[in-house]
Amino acid sequence: MSLEESTPETVEQTTAEEIDALLGDLVIDRDDHLNAPGFVVRPDEVQDTLFRLRDEAGYDHLSCVTAQEYEDRYESIYHLKKYDDPTDEVSVVVPTPTDDPVSESAEPVYRTADWHEREAYDLVGVQYEDHPDLRRILLPETWQGHPLGRDYDQDRPQIVPLREHANPLQEDHQSDAGDTMFLNIGPHHPATHGVLHLKTVLDGEQVVDVESDIGYLHRCEEQICQQGTYRYQIMPYPDRWDYISAGLLNEWAYARVAEDLADIDVPEYAQVIRTMGAELCRIAAHMLAVGTFALDVYGDFTAIFMYAVRDREKVQNILEEMTGQRLMFNYFRLGGVVWDLPEPREDFFELIRDFLDDLPEALEEYHDLISANEILQVRTVDTGVLPPEVAKSYGATGPVARGSGIDYDLRRDDPYGYYDELDWDVPVEDGCDNYSRLLVRLREVEESAKIIEQCVDLLEDWPEDERTIQSNVPRTIRPDDDTEIYRAVEGAKGELGIYVRADGTEKPARFKIRSPCFSNLQTLPEMSNGEYIPDLIASLGSLDIVLGEVDR
Repeated sequence: MSLEESTPETVEQTTAEEIDALLGDLVIDRDDHLNAPGFVVRPDEVQDTLFRLRDEAGYDHLSCVTAQEYEDRYESIYHLKKYDDPTDEVSVVVPTPTDDPVSESAEPVYRTADWHEREAYDLVGVQYEDHPDLRRILLPETWQGHPLGRDYDQDRPQIVPLREHANPLQEDHQSDAGDTMFLNIGPHHPATHGVLHLKTVLDGEQVVDVESDIGYLHRCEEQICQQGTYRYQIMPYPDRWDYISAGLLNEWAYARVAEDLADIDVPEYAQVIRTMGAELCRIAAHMLAVGTFALDVYGDFTAIFMYAVRDREKVQNILEEMTGQRLMFNYFRLGGVVWDLPEPREDFFELIRDFLDDLPEALEEYHDLISANEILQVRTVDTGVLPPEVAKSYGATGPVARGSGIDYDLRRDDPYGYYDELDWDVPVEDGCDNYSRLLVRLREVEESAKIIEQCVDLLEDWPEDERTIQSNVPRTIRPDDDTEIYRAVEGAKGELGIYVRADGTEKPARFKIRSPCFSNLQTLPEMSNGEYIPDLIASLGSLDIVLGEVDR
């Protein structure tokens, strides 16, 4: 954190006893998790519970919703935090019987529950009363069964009725009234880093409504992780969630939750290496975001896009020297990293310093070509507006939230690694528009460079006999049965969290991924309704989503 900035005011945390008193008779049981106290409530009291926690205790961030099925019940867990202090957490646990898995929807309290509960219904089978649009979100409407349910038959053939093969556009070009037109955008868009289908309703050239159709890439990452052992078999997969550049940031999300679950320490030397590698990944991710954003806004496939790819390649070269891979790094290990920095160390540090020395001039070029560009300003200033309270209701995080004036960054607010020992700032812009999100990413590249430079200084002087890259980790990790934990890190796109429930074996019983892209993409209609089609494309680009992380 910056030593120049004033220290934020300390926010007093709400104790479990205070929450218990606040909720009163709504609580029917307690179910403490490692990260937060858990309060069990009846399925018909969900909204009352969440309204009290949001309005009277300040839990304004519904971070994640996890659904799972036990032998005797279904369970929905609402992971709540505060934007002012994300370490102040509480879990609301809602059990429902297996023969009637119905509970109240949280959507009237937190808008982000819309998509999270649709996913829980789609994959697990929990029904949510009062939900505004409870239907599948990742799988086709014709899908039979719920893949994460206990009785799901993977070998059952999926039958698609003939009517589903009808041309979806046949009756949708124009409504009977003639005032609106339906327009499909996608499912292949050049800058979405995957496939996305936007079902858009237009009034002339203005957007009346837009619905994001996701789920094309679904790779069952959560189930893959549930079939892998904690120590050896899960770590390679986080690289593949945001497969563009953010591999080490994703690996850290799993490392943090597993290390806290199994009470594993990480040597200080390895923490510095992790911090440096993670910020290199953040720069690489933001370079691609900036380059493709310019491509989205005014079709710049020449100077800006190629400059961004050029600078991203320099980062990839450093990461390749460090990890042996260019994208799927698999460099973190529980308790540290897989190996030390490459030899000769002097050459490696020189490679990083050369990149950092050139970066200020490169960033000046970006500002000349992008942020100072009149065309881009006309297209991005005051377009895609996302007010801070709306962003909070949707659980927006990362540059999307910070571009709306929300000062929320887990590296500072819920410290891990070596971040709290370093001097850096959290960039925040209050324009709430597409331009602000661009500025935040450019400024974050500068801050990442400051962090990397300090890490290099530390690593250069680190005594050779104290370079411990891993702690002593048991060969087999078996957390206690029914242990539950949720942990998150600040990914390139925002809060990347993981919930794990252990069952006493060496594999997780439930592995739930909280993707920042999933929550951020949900804000697109709020940003686009009433604006023009090109503004919709600019807003989509400003979210910097990776579809592999959206549907996981």
